[in-house]
This record gives sequence, structure tokens and C-alpha cells, in this order.
Amino acid sequence: MAEVEFIAGASDETVAEWLHGRLQAALSRSDAPVALCLPGGSTPVPILRQLAAMPLPWQRITIWPGDDRVVPPDHPASNEGQLRRVLAPVGGEVVSLTIMDALPHFALTWLGMGADGHIASLFPNIDPRADDPRRIRQLTPDPLPPEAPFDRITLTIPALLDSDELVFVIRGAEKRALFEAAMAGESDLPIARLLGAAHQKVTCFA
Repeated sequence: MAEVEFIAGASDETVAEWLHGRLQAALSRSDAPVALCLPGGSTPVPILRQLAAMPLPWQRITIWPGDDRVVPPDHPASNEGQLRRVLAPVGGEVVSLTIMDALPHFALTWLGMGADGHIASLFPNIDPRADDPRRIRQLTPDPLPPEAPFDRITLTIPALLDSDELVFVIRGAEKRALFEAAMAGESDLPIARLLGAAHQKVTCFA
């Protein structure tokens, strides 16, 4: 079980500055490209816009969605498309997820969490495993979320954990309580399974 550092009341700007510092540190360790895993949804967009305005050699950063809806990149529901709109103009290379991908080791994995405890597209009723032999899967959520009724492609728990560190941005008291219960081992939700298997640094802005 990983130890989690909570940072309460952080603004979008504070999170963006934290991410900027982590990426600068990762880039300084070698001349090799750096892989970054990012979430979809509405919470990351204003943070990523601020990050994109900060000086970074984006041409050395490869951006992987942690999951995506099986839709074209120009579809409004596409996580890839959302990331491209924000980060491609500054030189970031955003990867299209396919089940054939050979996934990298990530310098940083940023994850969101749903109100049901799902992470990426690993929902409770699909029984995601911390020892999944596959690193990426295509699946159909059951039930399909009415706001996004699409098949998904998602990194598995082992792929998400193949990272130097993890960060969460959790908004709202109910989600924070769910996250804390998962930390304490009081649930078997996907978030709890991931945290139970994590051994790297975990930071949670809540």
C-alpha cells in the first residue's frame, strides 16, 4: 500500500505548477523522451491549459490517455481529441490508444476517480485486477454511463502503475471520503485495488 500525500484546497494553478515541476525534473534526468499518462473529463482541462502556457520542451513529451472512448478523435467524447486540442498546439505528441500498443514506462500517471470508485475505464463491475496479465483492454461498461454510452479502451492497473509516481485531483467531499476509505482498505473498488498495489509516491490534490 502506497503512502499518500494529501494537498487540500489546491487551485488549478497550484496543480499546474506542481505538474510543471515534476515534468521538469523528469526531463532533466536524461535526454530521452518522457511519457506522461493523463485523464479525460472536465477537471483536467483548465489545469492543462495553464500547464501548456508554462515553458516546457513539449517535443520531448509523449502524452498517453489513460483511457478513451472508442470514437474518432474529432468526436466530442474523445479523450485523445480533448488532449490534442490543449497540448498539440504547444508541441505535445498525443498517442491514439489501440489494443496493440506497446506501452511505455511513465514518468507520471495522473488519474481521476469517478463517484463509483472507477479509475480510467476500470469500472467496479468489470472486476479489474492488480495482476492483470494484459496492459491494455477494450471493454464495454455495464451499464453504459448515459453521459458517455461508448465502448472503452483502457490501460489496466499494472500499466497505470508502471510509473514513477501517481497523482490524483479529487474534487468534492464525497469523492475525498471515498478515496480515503479506499486508502484505508475499506472497499474493494478499482481505486482501492490500485492503491493497494501501488508502491510509488502518490499525491492527491483534494
